[in-house]
Formats: sequence, C-alpha cells, structure tokens
Amino acid sequence: MTDRVNTRALALEFLLETAERGGYSHVVLRGMLEKYQYLDKKERAFLTRLCEGTLERMLELDDVIDRFAKVPVRKQKPVIRNLLRLSVYQLRYMDQVPDAAVCSEAVRLAQKKGFGTLKGFVNGVLRAVARAKDEPPSDDLSIRYSTPRWIVEQWTEEYGRETAVKMLAAQYGERPVTVRVNTSRIPREALMERLREEGAQARPVEELPCALELWGYDHLRALPSFREGLFQVQDVSSMRAALAAAPGKGGYCIDVCAAPGGKSLHLAELLDGTGMVEARDLTDYKVGLIEENIGRSGLSNIRARRMDATVFDEASEGTADVVLADLPCSGLGVLGKKNDLKYRMTPAQQRELAALQRRILDTVWRYVKPGGTLVYSTCTVHREENEGNVEWFLKERPFVLKTQIKTLPGVDKWDGFFIAVMERT
Repeated sequence: MTDRVNTRALALEFLLETAERGGYSHVVLRGMLEKYQYLDKKERAFLTRLCEGTLERMLELDDVIDRFAKVPVRKQKPVIRNLLRLSVYQLRYMDQVPDAAVCSEAVRLAQKKGFGTLKGFVNGVLRAVARAKDEPPSDDLSIRYSTPRWIVEQWTEEYGRETAVKMLAAQYGERPVTVRVNTSRIPREALMERLREEGAQARPVEELPCALELWGYDHLRALPSFREGLFQVQDVSSMRAALAAAPGKGGYCIDVCAAPGGKSLHLAELLDGTGMVEARDLTDYKVGLIEENIGRSGLSNIRARRMDATVFDEASEGTADVVLADLPCSGLGVLGKKNDLKYRMTPAQQRELAALQRRILDTVWRYVKPGGTLVYSTCTVHREENEGNVEWFLKERPFVLKTQIKTLPGVDKWDGFFIAVMERT
C-alpha cells in the first residue's frame, strides 16, 4: 500500500473523518501515520500535505468547485465533495502532480468507492478546474484565506485590515516543529549532536536557550532520544508561559489545566530538582497523558492529579508560589497548526469560553500565596479572552499586572499567544 492511489484513498478517509464526522484533524492524522508507519518518508510527506492542505483551504476549494459544478458542494455526496476537494487542492497547489494523473486517479477512486455513475461528473469538474487554475485569487478575504467571515471581520475590527491580512496569510507559512530540551538530562548542544546521529536535523531557537527547531525526521517515536525523554514537543508560546512564571527553587506550583503536561514539566525543570509541581486536569484520560510524559521525563518533583479547575479546592488555598492558568480558549492564534479550529469555532462558543476563563480565574486565584504569581495564558488573539479578561480580573481581585506578552501570527515570528503575569498583593 505504498502507491499514490492508496495514499489519496487515505486522504479521502481523513477528510470524511474530519470534515464530515467531526474528528480532530491532528488526532486523525497522527493515528493514520502511526497505523501506516510502513509508508516511506516521501509518501508520508505527500499524505500529510494533502490532508492538511485540503482541510486548511476548504472554503476556497468549495468556492472553486461551486463555480464549475452543476451540483453545489453542499448538495453533493460526502465522498464526492471530499474527493473533489482533495483533487482540486492537488491541481491548484501541488504542481509536481500532473493534472491528467489527478483527474484519472479521482475517477478511479470514485469508481472504487461505489460511485461509478458519477465518474463523468468528477472528471468534467476537474478538467474544467484544471483549465482555469491560473485565474487570480479571490478578492474576498474569507475565500482567499479560507477562513470563516466572522473571524476575518473580528480580526479586521480589532487589528485593522493590513494586520488582519498578515494574520490570515500566516496560516500557510512554514511551521517548524519546536521542542524543549530536557536540560535536567542533557545540554542543548549535546541533544543536537544526538539528533544528527539519529538522522534528524535541529537548530537552536535563539530567543530560548531550552528550545530547538526540529525537521528531517520520519516520525518522532522512531527517535531514541524522544523515547528516552530527552526532549518534549512544545510550542514556543508554551515554553514562554513557564519561563514567565519564573518559579524560585523550592517553590510549589499548580498548573490548573495541564494536559498533556509540557508546561508543568518545564516548571519542574526550572525548579532544578527542588520543590513540587502539581499538574491538574479534568479527566482520567488527560491525567494519563500527563503521567505518560512525566514517566518519559524522569523528573521526580512533579505529580499529576484529576481535578476540575472550576471547583474550588479548599486544601490548596494560599499554598502556591505559582499558579499557571493556561486556559481553554478559541485557539485562533494557532490556526497554522490546528487548521480545523477555524471551522469549529463560533462567536457564541468564543463568548462561552471567555466566561469559562473568568470562572476558572475567579476560582484558582485563591491558591496563590500573598506575593505569589498567577500566570494567565491563552493561544488565541481575541481581545475579549485576553486583555479583556485581565482588565476584569485586576478590577475584581487583589493582584497587580507585572508583565503582559502578546504575539500575532504573521506579525511576530511565532504563533499567536497571550501571557499575563500577575502578582498577588
């Protein structure tokens, strides 16, 4: 199962699972790549690009299909519309694939899936699209950047059109994998050498002495250094949250929404073998993810615990030097990494999340000692969830703002995120 026909069939299954059945793209793709580990590196790269690219460009692809198909996308059979989507993506964005091969393989796949009566329709749409593929991009920003209109309008209102366009375009830029070195086990330079020996490439992230950009590997679990816990895959923004917390040696830290545990582990490393980090999350599954990463890390000054962050824990009142609240958010700062979030999120859900963030903040602040630190962070760029919540919190509770950090995708080097460091008075 290593030819491209079958790789396209896998891509079709990916789209059916995500676009039709609501599966999370990063979970579905990771499971697929693990199941088909025997695919060679080239085929895995082809599959990954086809899956991610088709999903992130879906609104644009649907607009193209609607202009050339007699039956609109919304009325097509799920198999047919997703087959057309992945085929139009190849025609528009994968120049190394000949147009004739895209069309013939789509027809073959339609027949294989039991839609032989529609093969003429599929062939006709794709050949029409191929003839017009050099047309200029749409003037409509929502179509051009395949982002729901309400997000485009919100970003334009909050940041201005010029900045909004940069943020929209950033979804399609290069996205290196960043990892945090387990410096309690190995220096960064030694890990870089080790990774080179294992066939991967790494370079330092200059702004962060604990971080590397990683590429050129097949899959992570094939790297012995990963299995040995010498590094943790982690976004730069996530690393900055723990660094901003700056826990002192011997300190007690609570991470209230910790899964999968990257920030908690970073706090434990910063404590340098002293103190304790309690990594909490809502479900046994999430606690299990944290425990798996703790086990891989070899750190002993960290424990995982199941706890609902919205429910006050009386035993924790006034005990923590640091409380880290990296809370559930709309995720609009990381659309380049989780490209289906933009289709899932709604303005109503965004408002509900902002209210949930306030509810959690109004619960967990009481765990902070006087003089201790509360770090509030999100991976969104939405002002109501970020600055708005901080302004509300500072009016309501005995804290002062020490530091506030915000980055925007396409404007700054990394993904969009927000960090507010507040001290209890």
